[in-house]
Amino acid sequence: MARLNPALRRSRRPPLSRKRRTVFAAAALVTLAVLSWAFAIVIKPAIQRTIVITTGADGGIYRGFADRYAPILKQDGIVLDIRSSSGSIENYQRLSKPGSDYEVGFVQSGTVSAKEADGLQTIAAVSYEPIWVFYRGDPVINRLAQLRGKRIAIGVPGSGLLDVSLQLLAYSGITAVNTALLKMDAGKAYQELNAGRLDAAFFIGRPDGTMQQTLLNSSLKLMNFAQADALVQKFPALSKVIFPRASTSIVNDLPQADVTLLAATALLVSKDSLHPALTYLLLDAAKRVHGAEDYFTPMNTFPNANTEEFPVSDESTRYFRSGRPILQRYLPFWLASFVERRLLILLPFMALLLALLQALPRMAERQIKNRLVIWYREIKSLEDEIWKVNRPTADQIAQWRDEIQNLDAHANEISIPQRYLQDVYNLKQAIGFVRARIDQVSTRAEK
Repeated sequence: MARLNPALRRSRRPPLSRKRRTVFAAAALVTLAVLSWAFAIVIKPAIQRTIVITTGADGGIYRGFADRYAPILKQDGIVLDIRSSSGSIENYQRLSKPGSDYEVGFVQSGTVSAKEADGLQTIAAVSYEPIWVFYRGDPVINRLAQLRGKRIAIGVPGSGLLDVSLQLLAYSGITAVNTALLKMDAGKAYQELNAGRLDAAFFIGRPDGTMQQTLLNSSLKLMNFAQADALVQKFPALSKVIFPRASTSIVNDLPQADVTLLAATALLVSKDSLHPALTYLLLDAAKRVHGAEDYFTPMNTFPNANTEEFPVSDESTRYFRSGRPILQRYLPFWLASFVERRLLILLPFMALLLALLQALPRMAERQIKNRLVIWYREIKSLEDEIWKVNRPTADQIAQWRDEIQNLDAHANEISIPQRYLQDVYNLKQAIGFVRARIDQVSTRAEK
């Protein structure tokens, strides 16, 4: 570098202090750490390949949904790790627990009180969950209040059915004080009801479910919710649905009249940290599984974002408005997610690189100018010294002559691009000016 040129003795910089060397070393280490972190992100797999989902009891409605999602997700290389639970409330507890492995699950509307700190979001409302009340005996029961004093199965702890059953019964004046409220699963409830050891039982699930088909084709009676409109006003998380006449059997005309039911809504819920690309895949799976028409809804009613239980994810809002992102529509999932993730990381680096490329010519020019400035600073220092000394000695004049000669000789060795040669000649003119000044001083000293 120019400052190491032996001719530039006045402009030589002192060696770096220990403190400055420490600062430079620390800066280098920080820069290296940042670059290593960025590199690690870039080479990290674009997306996880397994989703852990909490469903419900084996053979239940939620488990059935997950079993249908699994092969659809597998087409994109995603494994759905399905884990059973007691139901909606346990699913919510698993998902909201910090650090848990569970990422996605089904939650029944109206069964939990969501909190902001839960960190959960709704991917979609996916299906109605009809609530069925089957009973024994001849008198027609169409009001829950008529079950007062009877033996009733209401679901199992941790299930959404238990929670909604207790709420509906309490609103109808039925509590554990005046009625035998028994906690048991659907299979046992059916056996006890069929054997006459229960008077009524609550069930939940789709009409085509195994348990529902068994119940609908049995001699048990299905309760018609005559007060459905009033109950829906009281419990907004529930909906009124109609199970049409002969839906079970056209041949046997079962049921023999339309039956009014109450229905909760099954929500597909995830942690808000779930990768957006996985959210889109789950939405596609939900659309294929739940988009068809059924007993209660026309085609494409589900999935939807018509829920206020949890905040709806941004990806879901975009999906229901305009579908999947463009890259995911036209590229294989793994490639789309790879590009999307890399772009998020590389775009800032590309912008930085572009800015650097634009700045490099100016930086190079400044570097060259700085090299010349050192020479001018050296000449200016010599000239200032000459002006300050009123009566120079012969030794001083000789030293100045040697110094200016040395500068002139080494100025010819400055290595810079040819387009800056004019600056070198300007430098040599400045050297000539100072040499002339030395000659003037020498002549005056000889007189």
